[in-house]
Amino acid sequence: MKTAVVVYPGSNCDRDMAVALEAVAGRPPEMVWHKNTELPEGLDLVALPGGFSFGDYLRCGAIAARAPIMSSVRRYAEAGGRILGVCNGFQILIEAGLLPGILMRNAGLRYLCHPVPLTVTATSPFTEGYAPGAEITLPIAHHDGNYVADKELVRRLEGDGRIAFRYRENPNGSTADIAGVLSENRRVLGLMPHPERAADPALGATDGRALFESLA
Repeated sequence: MKTAVVVYPGSNCDRDMAVALEAVAGRPPEMVWHKNTELPEGLDLVALPGGFSFGDYLRCGAIAARAPIMSSVRRYAEAGGRILGVCNGFQILIEAGLLPGILMRNAGLRYLCHPVPLTVTATSPFTEGYAPGAEITLPIAHHDGNYVADKELVRRLEGDGRIAFRYRENPNGSTADIAGVLSENRRVLGLMPHPERAADPALGATDGRALFESLA
């Protein structure tokens, strides 16, 4: 499996993502700087990692979504490529228009950093390694992870089976306990919890590994 991790100024989970991807792909990912204009050829996955791209100025992910590399990322998505956006990566995908909804400040207006229990609620290329309805635990680390959607969008996401993960104990006020959503073709996933931080026994948690194994 050939993968790439897009790196922005302020990314701080790019190495974590690279380690998790290499563990299942058997080869290190290409690390793509945000000022590049083209993704490498022949990719099976593009990952947008967590962090604080451009210092979270304006809105989280707003500047990164307009970086030179994002034109190539959009073309890759339109061609059916698989894209994984975690935390800040999820924010970037929303700002780029590749996923619906809005991510706002946590309901308690505090940065949150702790494990959270989740339910896997959709079948997709990212979740095939989990049993339907599986209960897992992944860490969160965000200040702006409150997923906001109106009733019509929630109804559409539920009807299409595009809510990939739900919080079992909602930490941030997200609408309908949504922790991660899929694109219409189910090949783009954005989620606030960090599977790459729970993908190795050395980290004390392995519930995230099945997501990467699903992709491989």
